[in-house]
Amino acid sequence: ARLSLGLAEPAAQCQRSRAPDRWRWHLPMLGGIRYAAEPSHRHRSTSRLTMQPFTKLTGIAAPLPMANIDTDMIIPAKWLKTIKRTGLGVALFESMRYREDSAEHPEFILNREPWRNAQILIAGENFGCGSSREHAPWALLDFGIRCVIAPSFADIFYNNCFKNGILPIKLPQAICDRLMEDARMGANSRLSIDLERQVVVRPNGEEIPFQVDPFRRHCLLNGLDDIGLTLAHVDKIAAYEAAHGISA
Repeated sequence: ARLSLGLAEPAAQCQRSRAPDRWRWHLPMLGGIRYAAEPSHRHRSTSRLTMQPFTKLTGIAAPLPMANIDTDMIIPAKWLKTIKRTGLGVALFESMRYREDSAEHPEFILNREPWRNAQILIAGENFGCGSSREHAPWALLDFGIRCVIAPSFADIFYNNCFKNGILPIKLPQAICDRLMEDARMGANSRLSIDLERQVVVRPNGEEIPFQVDPFRRHCLLNGLDDIGLTLAHVDKIAAYEAAHGISA
C-alpha cells in the first residue's frame, strides 16, 4: 500500500479501521473517513512538481456520458484543505465512485476494467462548470487522466487544464458521441491524441482534427506551466537584477 494523500500530519495521528478488502483511515482534518492507503490502484501520485510535456498519447478512453459535470463532482470541497497537487486521484468523482461505506460502486466506469487505467476521458457538454477550484485538474491528473474530450468546457476549468498538463479538446457533439462508442469497447479500442499534428486518431484509423491555441499548444508540448515560462527567462531576469542592483 502507498500513501494517497499528501498531508503533513503524522500517520500516528490517524486511527486505522478495517473495512472489507481495503484499509481506511480516519482523517480528522478532513472531517470524515477517507482512504489514505490502498492496495494497488494506479493513482499516479508523484513528488515531481514540474509539468510533464504532452506530445502524443495513446491509451484507454473512459466514456462518461454526462453533461454539466461540475468541479464539486470532480473533487468535493472537503478535499480543498490540501494545497498539494498530489494524492487527490483517490477522491476523483468520489460521490460516484464510492458508496457511503467507502466501498467502490462496481458499476461506475472508472472502477471497472480496463477503464480504471484510462488516460483519456470522453464527457458531455459544459465539463468542469461550477467553482474555480484548481484541485479539479489536479485530481484528474493524479488519477492518470491527461486528456479530456467534450463538446464544451467551463472557461476557468479549461484554462486550469492547460496550466497543469492536461489537454482539453473541444469537438462537436456528434463526434464526441462516436468517440464515446469507441471508448465503450474498452482495451480493444484505444484512442491516440497527437498534439503536434492536432488530431485524434480513432481505432479504425480515422483522424479527427482539433484546434488548440498556438501558445497553449507550445506550453503543453514543452511542459511549461507559469513557473516554467518564467524560468525560461532566468538569464534575462538575472541580468536585469544585476544591472539594477537587486539582490535576492
